[in-house]
Amino acid sequence: MSYFVDYLECPKCGKTYSAENIVQLCSCGAPLLVRYNLKLLKKSISKNDLKERLPSLWRYREFLPIKEEQNIVSLGEGMTPLLLLNTLGPRVGMKNLYLKDEGIIPTGTFKARGAAVGASKAKELGVKTLAMPTNGNAGGAWAAYSARAGMKAYIVMPEDAPLITRNECAIAGAELYLVKGLISDAGKIVARAVQKHGWFDASTLKEPYRIEGKKTMGLEIAEQFGWKVPDVILYPTGGGVGIIGIYKGLRELQEIGWIGDKMPRLVSVQASGCAPIVKAWEEGKSESDFWKNSQTIAFGINVPKAIGDFLVLEAINKTAGCAVAVDDHDILHAQAQLAANEGIFTCPEGAATLAAAVRLEKDGWIKQDEEVLLLNTGAGLKYPDTVDIKVPVLEPDDNL
Repeated sequence: MSYFVDYLECPKCGKTYSAENIVQLCSCGAPLLVRYNLKLLKKSISKNDLKERLPSLWRYREFLPIKEEQNIVSLGEGMTPLLLLNTLGPRVGMKNLYLKDEGIIPTGTFKARGAAVGASKAKELGVKTLAMPTNGNAGGAWAAYSARAGMKAYIVMPEDAPLITRNECAIAGAELYLVKGLISDAGKIVARAVQKHGWFDASTLKEPYRIEGKKTMGLEIAEQFGWKVPDVILYPTGGGVGIIGIYKGLRELQEIGWIGDKMPRLVSVQASGCAPIVKAWEEGKSESDFWKNSQTIAFGINVPKAIGDFLVLEAINKTAGCAVAVDDHDILHAQAQLAANEGIFTCPEGAATLAAAVRLEKDGWIKQDEEVLLLNTGAGLKYPDTVDIKVPVLEPDDNL
């Protein structure tokens, strides 16, 4: 395989590290980003080369941090569909409204992208045991990919995490634990275990490679739009790795000349019951404060404080984007709209992006003829409790 990684870099203090060793965070406590020799990469691959490759995220292997092909851990993830919402879009004032559906990816959410690349690099670096906190879906994905890679996974999640994601972890052979609290409490337990046992910490942005898997969403978006970008991308934001990754991927494509100078306006979407990024953006801050007593039906974005919050805010600000918080009621309404009008059963986090887009269109921030892309980050089937319906029961002799 072609390999173009130069080093790991701290986006806060600028310190660099070798990618040949297991490195978690910078000595200053900030997450690290993978940097590539893009000049050399540009010479070794063209857009036409992609036409003959399989439709998975590994079609972009030159943009990824794996040296040897035998270390790739894959379940066929990537190249999820880009759908024009030609019924719902005009009804909500946006004739060019699209949705990228990550719900059909292995394990049912975009978390499979980060787990695929993260587990592959962990395998390549000789990791045998990893640990992580999760709100559910990341744990399910990392448990599955750890099993495929032959690694042991220790997963800690809040006790009110969805039952489906708990089952995912357990059946994949992970050591699963529940905590009476939030993901931040799970993170503290994992941090103590990592220090005690020397395990690899796969927490959000505490290893540099999950983001590389997530950035492939940005690469796919550019390719699916014909090597252009939409005007607006709305992304549900918890830990923020997805929006950071999309921004990083598009910047790399710009640097090698595959897309032009235009960048989409990135919108960070949160729930009103947990909106630290929104509050920080509205106040003009570069980092967020811990959000107390957080609660939302969109469990995946119930993250009171993200370690990479400053990177999310940078991505928003440098693309002239914004941050929006939406109520749970509006999230559930949007979820029902997408299913009834387009046949797409999204997760509540994905539905939140529609609720935000509708508000921004009404406010005039989104123009009716702009290309607007919603990111649905997971399958609604993983959240059966978000649907509460009463179904008539018929007797065998009844007629409709």
